[in-house]
Amino acid sequence: MSISDNDFIQLRDFIYNICGMYFHTTKKYFLESRLSRRMETTGTKTHMEYYQLLKSPRGAEELKYLMDEITTNETYFFRNVPQLTALETKLLPELVEIKNKMGFRKLRIWSAGSSSGEEAYTMSMMLLEKRTTLLKDWIIEIVGTDINETVIAQAKEGVYNAYSVRNIPDLYKRKYIKEENGKFLLSPEVKKFVTFNKLNLYDDSKMIFMKSFDFIFCANVLIYFDTASKSKVVQHFYNNLQPYGYFFVGQSESLHGVNDKFKTVHFPGGFTYKK
Repeated sequence: MSISDNDFIQLRDFIYNICGMYFHTTKKYFLESRLSRRMETTGTKTHMEYYQLLKSPRGAEELKYLMDEITTNETYFFRNVPQLTALETKLLPELVEIKNKMGFRKLRIWSAGSSSGEEAYTMSMMLLEKRTTLLKDWIIEIVGTDINETVIAQAKEGVYNAYSVRNIPDLYKRKYIKEENGKFLLSPEVKKFVTFNKLNLYDDSKMIFMKSFDFIFCANVLIYFDTASKSKVVQHFYNNLQPYGYFFVGQSESLHGVNDKFKTVHFPGGFTYKK
């Protein structure tokens, strides 16, 4: 069923007010196709009937399924190599030196929009390799968050397909991955540093508690937001980052016109933002 302009605007604005995701009129077909799946499953006959369902006492449960439909979760291990190289060779040693002087040996990393967990687990593997050298006697905490409950459940399992693991260097693959019946299982030691939770980045009451991170990664998430939503979410990231911390976005993303408090730091093949 094609969606009328009025129904599109009403549903789009409802989604926007809940999570800050903004669907421009050019994305009308995309939203229509995702809504049609949920309408078929819920037995609602019109877009207005589905909208009323979302606003009803049953709406919170249905909203979880709708979020699963409208968020895209294409990701894989070792995705942004220039970022990872800069982290490993320059930014992490620099941060370790600062925190050693403070006598505070705890590292906190946030993978925001973590999807099925590949980014967070990539960090875990890299940091595991430093446990006997740079990060000896350090506490490591990696937090993955996403609004999509289905991918959070997948992340907690730590079981992947060949596509997800195709970029993992052989050293890491031999040490931390086990293949069983065409599936690739993460070792428990990689999983032990990482926790996953559902989080709506647009929810001020929850974002305020995401404190004291040294590195925040938020790749290909801000593309869902309009400028006002981006500004709000990025300000939370700024507040929740340590004074010496770094904030990473996707290669095609930028904070230009969104937040001027961060300083851009360039490295070979990419850039990051420093508080």
